Amino acid sequence: MTQARYAAITGWGEGLPPAILTNEDLSTFLDTSDEWIVQRTGMQERRISHVSAIDMATLASRRALACADLDAGALELIVYGSCSNDEQVPNCASGVQIALGATRAASMDVNTACTSFLYGLSTATAMIQTGVVKNALVIGVELISQFMDWSNRNVAVLFGDGAAAVVLQASETPGGVIGTVLGCDAEGRQTLRVRGMGCDYARGALTYGDTIWDFDGQAIFKRAVHGMSNACARVLSEAGVDAQDIDLLVPHQANLRIIESVAKYAGVSMERVMLTVQRYGNMSAATVPVALVDALREGRVKPGSLLLMPGFGGGLTYGALLVRWGDRVTPLRESDATFPPVEQSALDMVNAIRQRQDPHGRSREALYAPQFIETHLPT
Repeated sequence: MTQARYAAITGWGEGLPPAILTNEDLSTFLDTSDEWIVQRTGMQERRISHVSAIDMATLASRRALACADLDAGALELIVYGSCSNDEQVPNCASGVQIALGATRAASMDVNTACTSFLYGLSTATAMIQTGVVKNALVIGVELISQFMDWSNRNVAVLFGDGAAAVVLQASETPGGVIGTVLGCDAEGRQTLRVRGMGCDYARGALTYGDTIWDFDGQAIFKRAVHGMSNACARVLSEAGVDAQDIDLLVPHQANLRIIESVAKYAGVSMERVMLTVQRYGNMSAATVPVALVDALREGRVKPGSLLLMPGFGGGLTYGALLVRWGDRVTPLRESDATFPPVEQSALDMVNAIRQRQDPHGRSREALYAPQFIETHLPT
């Protein structure tokens, strides 16, 4: 196997559903307001998808492949990063594979919550550098709306749906991921936990989408800032790069105050930070790649730009990647792929999800009480 020294990012694309859920929409069924949400999170709106996560990922992938002028039939690896999968078995990457017609590709899912794209990008880069594959498609996608506890104001105002993807290709020209720090603060994993996704969903005899979100905001804030800041410091130090050399910080968009704190500790001014949190909220695994695609479209990534990409997610996973951009910042081709028409507003779709969740009127806490689960365990 021939080994490449670098895995250049040659294609990029996003799949953002058109339906927008505003803060005012949220205030129609939650005790909240636009002012309350903006002050605490910086978020003004987020997207709600009318299609599956695989469909969003496929659209983003078609656009990324067109951007790189790479035929899907030539793809050798698909890495699908998400924590809100349409299916667990088979994996969702295979769903994108069949939709694209990427018959040669190996396909795998990565779930490290909000850092899934960063972990996936690091994995695919390493596989190209070691000669296992010559190219890869890396996706970050979330369909959080279907699993949201829409009665919980602390989390319901934060998250949105979306997808983005990048194409990597083997290269001898310096570029792509040139520094990686990954980690997991597992002692804090219970501070961010979604009960009702996975085996406990079946054990509790829950309706699809019924969840309880354990979300300790203050602890998450501290651990997120600490994890991302330390990861940034380490990756810069290991690469011998000064913070002043960073052209653009492209962080996970969890909360504006978290982003501001991470930028401060990293030594990067807010003028050099890519912000999308106000437009899309927290799209978990999709936030970093969507922010990257938006930065390219807005002309904030130049040939040779040095990008710092930190992230933090449930687990509690964290990481920071240092990326040297190549010479090209415009697509080689444009894809004509689009979403099917949306027939409902974002608020209508959310209200439909709310009505479907726990239709028998049982409280979520009651569903997860030990005596309920013991009663409903399969025999």
